[in-house]
Amino acid sequence: MNPIKVGLLGIGTVGGGTFRVLQRNQEEIARRAGRAITIAMVADRDIAKVRAIAGDTVRVTANAFEVVDDPEIEIVVELIGGTSIARELVLKAIENGKQVVTANKALLATHGNEIFAAAQRKGVTVAFEAAVAGGVPIIKALREGLSGNRIEWIAGIINGTSNFILSEMREKGSSFEAVLTQAQQLGYAEADPTFDIQGIDAAHKLTILAAIGFGIPMQFAACYTEGIAELTSQDIRYAEELGYRIKLLGVAKRMPQGFELRVHPTLIPAKRLIANVEGVMNAILVKGDAVGQTMYYGPGAGAEPTASAIVADLVDVTRMHTVDPRHRVPHLAFQPDRLSALPILPMEAVETSYYLRMRVDDRAGVLADITGTLADLAISIDAMVQKEPGEGEKQVDIVMLTHLTREKSINAAIARIEALPFVSGKVTRIRLEELGQG
Repeated sequence: MNPIKVGLLGIGTVGGGTFRVLQRNQEEIARRAGRAITIAMVADRDIAKVRAIAGDTVRVTANAFEVVDDPEIEIVVELIGGTSIARELVLKAIENGKQVVTANKALLATHGNEIFAAAQRKGVTVAFEAAVAGGVPIIKALREGLSGNRIEWIAGIINGTSNFILSEMREKGSSFEAVLTQAQQLGYAEADPTFDIQGIDAAHKLTILAAIGFGIPMQFAACYTEGIAELTSQDIRYAEELGYRIKLLGVAKRMPQGFELRVHPTLIPAKRLIANVEGVMNAILVKGDAVGQTMYYGPGAGAEPTASAIVADLVDVTRMHTVDPRHRVPHLAFQPDRLSALPILPMEAVETSYYLRMRVDDRAGVLADITGTLADLAISIDAMVQKEPGEGEKQVDIVMLTHLTREKSINAAIARIEALPFVSGKVTRIRLEELGQG
């Protein structure tokens, strides 16, 4: 049987890794797929770079549309990134009847509904294992391995840059700014780290996970997103003293009235496995009604870990190339006409526990007024620590952990506490998730 011909759009870090993995493991891959998989054409503006990686074994063009329009190309691998030209190329490839593999989480989170609908009409597949958590096969697990379950919640460390920063802040007591600079020097963070540190990258990935886990359309705009730039080493230390670690967590939960979809710094009990995921590694917990909790751990980025996922998609697409589209696994795991219409809940409706830190005057009556304010809003305190003042200081830190509370109530409580005359500055609020079996 003739090799299946692949067109590669972009041959940067991940594209180069994909080329190497396909070459190195070509015999193993052919044994799995049933036929050879060959990169026949590459689009990249840097022709010299393509030649340095692929030699004279492929056709090269600087115009990516030549690849998606080429009649010999059967699968298009999109590794350009972004949401404008990538969207045009993917839709054009689908229009031309080509199968598509992409690692582009931003594209799918923002335009996935349009892309999947176009693919369904044309009877082609869009595969995207590499779009979430790099080499960790979480997409396949959710779409296929857990298809007998009603997924109750998903919680993940799905951005390696932010996890590296928080790990270093905890281990070394360094400031956020110092560790961010270190991450940039090590190549873990971009020169413009906005997407990573503000939680946007994680929100793209969580949007995809929630869509597959719950059978809902992609709804990135509805995902609550809060980054790590405001976290201090002081809060990381206080959390540690209370038995918790702080992670940037993506949380998606099924609730009776809709779905939660949120990314924010989160206290997690230090005894949980996911709380001990350090450095640039990713980890995702999935709770299913039948299986209970399962955890998926591994490298969330990098040339060959991501290439591992891309090549796995190429093998899957090759296997299914001649299969009736009606017999393929649906893009979002559920049949397209059976997606849930329940809404994404507003953040004020979310119920969780909270870490609160406030700076107050060190005098009698202060604590009673604060606990009274919380009691007025039916907020119950789970634990509390009043730190000792430093020499000559007239103010102290009070740290509280609450029981389950609605976000709307905690917002009202924070506003009231900040208005008290003996409270200095803003109250620091970090959400808390137990992530137990319940």
